[in-house]
Amino acid sequence: MTAETRIDPVSFRVPDPDHRYAAVRLRSDLPKADFTREGDEWVLEVDLGPLDRLEYLLELELPGGDRELIGDPAAPDRAPGAFGEKSVVQSAGYEPPGWLATEPVPGETTELAPRGRGLRGTVPVRIWSPSGGDATALPLLVANDGPEYDALSSLTHYAGAMIAAGDLPPFRVAMLGPGHRDEWYSGSAHYARALATDVLPVLEGAVPVGMGASLGGLAMLHAHARRGVFAGMFLQSGSFFVPRHDAHESRFPRYRRIVRVVRELHRDAGPPVPTALTCGVSEENLANNRLMARALATQGFDATLHVNPDLHNYTGWRDTFHPHLTRLLAAVWG
Repeated sequence: MTAETRIDPVSFRVPDPDHRYAAVRLRSDLPKADFTREGDEWVLEVDLGPLDRLEYLLELELPGGDRELIGDPAAPDRAPGAFGEKSVVQSAGYEPPGWLATEPVPGETTELAPRGRGLRGTVPVRIWSPSGGDATALPLLVANDGPEYDALSSLTHYAGAMIAAGDLPPFRVAMLGPGHRDEWYSGSAHYARALATDVLPVLEGAVPVGMGASLGGLAMLHAHARRGVFAGMFLQSGSFFVPRHDAHESRFPRYRRIVRVVRELHRDAGPPVPTALTCGVSEENLANNRLMARALATQGFDATLHVNPDLHNYTGWRDTFHPHLTRLLAAVWG
């Protein structure tokens, strides 16, 4: 199976000389696309437009109806993700962030697990800080889905690299484990209260900035709206569902609560603070992120939406850390 590594358009070909497959489909964050049989292979050409890269799997359907999702064996590049590795094609001009090649300052981690009242459990927290000295007075970046951000987007490497380069002052990163993610991050008042009253106080955070992606971004903004806990926010591909754009999400168990919470956030998102939003140029969430950015600006937030040439994935989120997260943190922390 091959994919020509060019971005506009991309040609996919799946050899099938024995006619084993009844259908072949491209599975990605773009709409599902069916291959067409041409002789002994299946062929699909996709115009990726403004995208710099695409993560994908191949769906192979057998004549009896069984289906298998696989990576592309002939595509050399792979991308990690929360639901496993995917194949990836990218434009000739795509380059990963330069800070990945920067030697970070040494760091150390500690683990906490404060009990979240109302959550029926603890909130796992891993704290990264630069090595040496008392770190408790350092500024604090608080990340929902923190361990995933670190493993898949190199969050603490970013922190260490920015400190080493002098682009940011020494700071800590509190990586919050997602726990019961679909419940906690979907506009839960219990999670907002636990974050404000049980988690942040034990972190002793000076000038905390909150960050999160997808549902994690929604949860951070909701916590700030209810409790006014952050001095700045970095919200990536937030799941700010509104019915006119996101009715396809209605099967999600907490869809109605999210819609209600987002409606409230459009009216009152708490004390205005500097806020940077990012979203992929071809994401389903782009429309609702544009609405949220406008709503925040109307409320007095210094809010800007940055659209990047990717989709809903950790690599795309990583690629916007610098300069957008860097500028936000520098502005908040002086």
